[in-house]
Amino acid sequence: MTSAFRHTSRSAAHRTLRREVPSTAAVLADEQDFTAMRRYRTFPFDDHGSYLQQMETLLRTLAAQGVLTTLSLFDPAAFEQYCAQQDLDPDRPDSRTRYTAEAARTGARVTYEGEPLKQLLPLLVEEADRQSAWNHAAAFLARAGSCDDCGADLAHAAFARATQALQQLLTSLGGGTHHLVCSIAAGAPSLLAVLRVTDGAGDRLRLAESETLVFCTVLAAGLALRTPGGIVSRTTADLTDPAHHGATTGPLRDTVRGWSLRDSWLRPLTGAEVFTAYCTDADSGEPIPPEPGVDYAPGLPLEPPPDAHDH
Repeated sequence: MTSAFRHTSRSAAHRTLRREVPSTAAVLADEQDFTAMRRYRTFPFDDHGSYLQQMETLLRTLAAQGVLTTLSLFDPAAFEQYCAQQDLDPDRPDSRTRYTAEAARTGARVTYEGEPLKQLLPLLVEEADRQSAWNHAAAFLARAGSCDDCGADLAHAAFARATQALQQLLTSLGGGTHHLVCSIAAGAPSLLAVLRVTDGAGDRLRLAESETLVFCTVLAAGLALRTPGGIVSRTTADLTDPAHHGATTGPLRDTVRGWSLRDSWLRPLTGAEVFTAYCTDADSGEPIPPEPGVDYAPGLPLEPPPDAHDH
């Protein structure tokens, strides 16, 4: 066997093995986080745009080699805390490497499949927000305790009610594409969960399991703690369909409805309340012009379970 053949064979084996060893990368998604990392002398980048371009080149190179790469977010504040806990110097490349591995193991992550980074980053940020909402809501639920009268687990009961409420809500809304937002005033900032629902085959609704879990957990936290909050739905549907609860007829339009949390259940808002809530700036309190092609309709009544007032 010639030396050249042995070298070629070893190179082929190395490439094969490389494809079977996954990679991880953590990206500074926004300019503010990038600027925070520039205070470290060993951080080698000075322009966020150039940094993102080089990151995308690296990801594409790994993908071309058949390497599976997991992408997570690099959080400078969490990195600093991690270094303090592990007694690491944050101004060292190997400290950033170790944090990247930890972020990929415990934080939000997506698999890179060759798409442009600007397309993938919003999905990654969305996944991070979803995971953060779930963590905070689960922590609130863990503190709910037991019912003083019957000893029932309040967190378990609240999650069951949240699931029932969502099922009723989707049944009442009917067909179409629904965008649901649940907001609970528990802590700062408020807990927020988003759920997208679309029509599937055989009149079945399609919704992502992870989004549904987070949505129900956030809603359950509000029900268990009896905190202010509510749900807003925005539905795009063919309003000529008579099953669409008496909304304005016509071609495709959006209908907005709302519910508030009262007595551990969802109570429908009036059309005027929905209009006011949707057309008011949350920060300034100033009115916002209504959107064209949008109907502001009352929330649909939902039947509370027998124990909704007891726990």
